[in-house]
Amino acid sequence: MTTRSRVRVRRIYDAPMPDDGARVLVDRLWPRGVSKARAQLDEWCKDVAPSPGLREWYHHDPTLFGEFARRYTDELRDPEPAAALAHLQELAAQQPLTLLTATKDPDISEAAVLRQLLTPDGPGS
Repeated sequence: MTTRSRVRVRRIYDAPMPDDGARVLVDRLWPRGVSKARAQLDEWCKDVAPSPGLREWYHHDPTLFGEFARRYTDELRDPEPAAALAHLQELAAQQPLTLLTATKDPDISEAAVLRQLLTPDGPGS
């Protein structure tokens, strides 16, 4: 199984699936209306989330996604986020990994950027 198929992005509001593997929330803020029991998380990896300033600047505007991805990738080079990203890489190497986010469109979220970074050899790289 390729790493790409082992890393997926889903909304935290979606029901957990049996093949999710490790379920990791990658948002800095806890999602509104979701209990910890319902989330069925293995981890909440806040340190890999975009900075509050970047998140507020981006505000999930699809026209800004390319620039958001560039700025976010730059932020991930700082020691704390880099360590969190390395941890996600280790998880992805060991088992399927589902990156969870509360955003309405996960395809233009930090989780999508993380998936791309965790699976650089996949299609669309």
